[in-house]
Amino acid sequence: MAPGDLPAVLDLERELFPEDAWTREMFASELGGGSAGRYYLVAEEGGQVVGYAGLLAPASRRPRRGPGGQADVLTMAVAPGHWGQGIGSALLEGLLAEAAARGCAEVFLEVRVDNPRAQRLYRRHGFADVGLRRGYYQPSGTDALVMRRPLEAAESSPAPGQAPAAPAPAPPERRS
Repeated sequence: MAPGDLPAVLDLERELFPEDAWTREMFASELGGGSAGRYYLVAEEGGQVVGYAGLLAPASRRPRRGPGGQADVLTMAVAPGHWGQGIGSALLEGLLAEAAARGCAEVFLEVRVDNPRAQRLYRRHGFADVGLRRGYYQPSGTDALVMRRPLEAAESSPAPGQAPAAPAPAPPERRS
């Protein structure tokens, strides 16, 4: 994701999350100068943004030795006309690959309790329920289901003499 993607990302954000949409300032801050620990992707089709996703993880890419850090999926969205095309899976896989490359041992996310479609996507990718955050999404006050996925050491540690794998390019789905 680059600053030039923001108008399309914001349109999609407002369409999918009218009550809880991130603002231009929030996205700009995430993409700004102090964002080394952030990783954002967009999925495009025919030159149009059809999805996006973001991750918070340690800034340096390193193989994991012993206990690793944690990453958090910050946001994920796919345009409704593109649901069911694998875009959400591709975006999520891109985030998981980046978390592994940064040496993370686990990935967390929050997903709206009223978004079973996203919950199914996350469960298909190995996430499990670990808690509930009451009133998490503001201003709507909607609860968030907290989910966690461990990353295997093999996912985050390259074989001896090999560089970490680059994240797969990803097309898109939406914030948890």
